[in-house]
Amino acid sequence: MCVDLNKNLILAKKQQSDPYIDLLKVLLPELLIIQNQNKWTTSQQNRATILFKLYPKIEKAYNLAQKLKYIYENNNDKNVARLKLAKWYNQVEKEGFKSFNTIARTIQNHYENILNYFNNRSTNASAESFNAKIKEFRNQFRGVRDVKFFLYI
Repeated sequence: MCVDLNKNLILAKKQQSDPYIDLLKVLLPELLIIQNQNKWTTSQQNRATILFKLYPKIEKAYNLAQKLKYIYENNNDKNVARLKLAKWYNQVEKEGFKSFNTIARTIQNHYENILNYFNNRSTNASAESFNAKIKEFRNQFRGVRDVKFFLYI
């Protein structure tokens, strides 16, 4: 009886709806936040206008994310990127968004390595992918006693 009561209470709590969350679900589809404003449909522009009016912090966070994306997409000069990343970092600190602390700290800790991307716009993603494949292959050997037989199969 007690277990059924607890299950019903948990189910009732899950079914209760928060009006703010419902509003955000309507106004904030994932594409709206990911896409650049230039690619928004008229409907998305209207939703964003309402959303940003109700929640100005979301607009500031959106603009910060778009500025960082813009830095990576539109800069080929390492020195220009250095200056823009520093300004972006200062703006993140000024706004005080906790959600941006991780990326800001990563940029601060790996500043020179990140700036190397702007030399020839390449990353070490292929090397990371290859290392992951090696780790996955190595993990397949766990529990195998006869490695020669395992490789033969």
